[in-house]
Amino acid sequence: MNINIGVSTWLWTSPFNSKTTELFPKIKSFGFDSVEIPVEDPELIDVNKVRKALEHNQLKPIICAAFGPSRDLTHKDTSVHQHCINYIEDCFKISAELGAKFVAGPMYSAVGKVRLLPPAERKKEWDLAVANLKKVCQIAEKYEQQIALEPLNRFESDLVNTSEDVVRMVGDIQHPSAKILLDSFHMTLEELNLKEAIALAGDDLIHLQVSENHRGIPGSGQTRWEDIKIGLESINYQGCVSIESFTPEIKELAGAVCIWRKFAESQDQFAREGFRFLSQLLGS
Repeated sequence: MNINIGVSTWLWTSPFNSKTTELFPKIKSFGFDSVEIPVEDPELIDVNKVRKALEHNQLKPIICAAFGPSRDLTHKDTSVHQHCINYIEDCFKISAELGAKFVAGPMYSAVGKVRLLPPAERKKEWDLAVANLKKVCQIAEKYEQQIALEPLNRFESDLVNTSEDVVRMVGDIQHPSAKILLDSFHMTLEELNLKEAIALAGDDLIHLQVSENHRGIPGSGQTRWEDIKIGLESINYQGCVSIESFTPEIKELAGAVCIWRKFAESQDQFAREGFRFLSQLLGS
């Protein structure tokens, strides 16, 4: 395996803007190879400044998109679909200009959309998501980009929860730009077997996010990390394993992900200990 280790700037702050690049020297000093850049508002990002900061600190960028109620490809109002597609295209532009290869996230629906729907209505939403994601993939191709679709746990999505779900969605989209992101936090809630979930995603897995089962420092909880390692080895994974957790200091962000307590004495400690654990686990 040829794995690099990354971290999301959400561990320290939100939303990402050009000033957030001041974190890059610290992130590099901790040993990270990559940095996840969450694009909450594309207008806040000065691409030239971010590119220079990435190059100066020798960090690889990973672009993650955020999907609230106004960015919902399964919304009943089709104008919301177009608003969401326009936003995703802005993310593709940023990703391409920064030298990244894909945009990641649960872009099939809005985060927090959880309902018990009749099978016919569920299928209708699924088909709508697939149809709109086909459009997104056509745009991705124009920018030489891919999408990494992320399953979320049942408390955050009622549409795509497991590796099996996302593999089926990628199969239905039938476009070479449609790929997969898995997240260990969601997997510990939804998967029966972490090794098999990773193996099922196979070559379509282009990004892996990790934190503990409680969103804390990797290695400090109940996650079956050895199973994750074996799963990655089984598919000869060549991508990034990136820590995604969130600071409790930004109240809007903490509220959105239900983080009510600290998981470390500082976010820097979280990053340092997380990197140390992952580098030992993965031999990076």
